[in-house]
Amino acid sequence: MSDETTFNYTYSAKQQEEIDAIRSRYLSRDEDAMERLRRLDRGTTRRGTIISLTLGVAGFLLLGVGMCCTMVWAGMWFVPGVIVGVIGIAAVAATYPVYLRLVARDRAKVAPEILRLADELSGPREQA
Repeated sequence: MSDETTFNYTYSAKQQEEIDAIRSRYLSRDEDAMERLRRLDRGTTRRGTIISLTLGVAGFLLLGVGMCCTMVWAGMWFVPGVIVGVIGIAAVAATYPVYLRLVARDRAKVAPEILRLADELSGPREQA
């Protein structure tokens, strides 16, 4: 048998995945309806999460400063320390209600678009 009549083919799944990943970076990417639906749904909780985490961290820091004022520095810092600590506790307690309110507001803003996309993807539904 000569070399002219043989055919050699080497396939590498890992190499093909890498080629596809590089190729996808250079293709123009049109967002389909399902990707848009997922992005809108994820976006409804993002702002509430960021703001409530920030409020919670700030509340814990205030609580810590208040505790330091009352326990370490005592004396004339006792009353201001209690006040700062109570403000910190209130901020920490407010994080979950703030989160719920912001998420509800953001969901109300995008609800028509999400419902439209969901209906488009699932097809028409029968009215009961």
